[in-house]
Amino acid sequence: MTKPVIYSFIDFKPEQQAQFRKIAPDYELVLASEQPEIPSQELAIVIGWRKDRAAEILAAPNLAWVQSISAGVDYLPLAEFAQRHILVSNGSGIHVNVISEHVLGVMLGRSRGLFAYQKDQAQQQWLPGSVPLTDLNDEKLLIFGAGHIGQTLAKRASALGITVYGVNTAGESRPGFQKMYTQETVGPAIKAATTIVNIMPLTPTTKYYFNRDFFAKMNPQASFINVGRGASVKTTDLVAALQAKQLAFAALDVFESEPLANTSPLWQMANVLITPHIAGQVPHFRQKLLQIVAPNLTSFVQEQQLTVNEIKPGHFY
Repeated sequence: MTKPVIYSFIDFKPEQQAQFRKIAPDYELVLASEQPEIPSQELAIVIGWRKDRAAEILAAPNLAWVQSISAGVDYLPLAEFAQRHILVSNGSGIHVNVISEHVLGVMLGRSRGLFAYQKDQAQQQWLPGSVPLTDLNDEKLLIFGAGHIGQTLAKRASALGITVYGVNTAGESRPGFQKMYTQETVGPAIKAATTIVNIMPLTPTTKYYFNRDFFAKMNPQASFINVGRGASVKTTDLVAALQAKQLAFAALDVFESEPLANTSPLWQMANVLITPHIAGQVPHFRQKLLQIVAPNLTSFVQEQQLTVNEIKPGHFY
């Protein structure tokens, strides 16, 4: 009898593959790098996702569980998964440290003028005092998204003397935040914030949330940092707001369409920092992912249930 297949787009190391065999001896682990063709008839579990392979994956009649490697799962066909009762789990928790460090790195870089002085260095210009410097103790950080990443960022930012406010669905209090808002009540905090960070998942209510009306409310001296989802931001509105000096600086790691088109005006803007969707890149990624997959695989084999990071039908995170 042919074993059901765990098909992984992640190249787990041999010792990690051994953990799969120990937990699920009645399943066969197949790595996409070794076998590009997806065994649809035997496919039961998928680790990772490829949009260009979605039709092949969904053709599997016995597909039962998809493990995402990211916290956001908006790119998955969630409606079909729900209709077919396919379990879904995400990678929430894997990226908390590196993304919070990325944001703090941007804040420190701007506060001490590092980005501007690096450009002066390229021109061999010695211009002390040409860049206004600030103190992080004067920062008011507003974080949209108060999950694992947002809470870690809030804790670390608070330790640096930054005043931290947050936004979540219902405005519930969360550790590390001085005050919480909802999307409907956050208006005054937008104007007061010196740095605004987007870490929200992409949902029908967060798509293009950061638009012309939002940027018009910002402090003209403030920064906007996007490490959430690209489609949360209306790019043309952000460009217009930067040009109109409705905000002073933007650090963008994600975009509506990736890679960012070489015709985008963002590339040429002196007050924009662009990184190529690397804020979440983490060392020892496979081992950290396995810390989610292993307990889920154990419970799935035993009870056809998940215990870590399950995404309930109708939810996006």
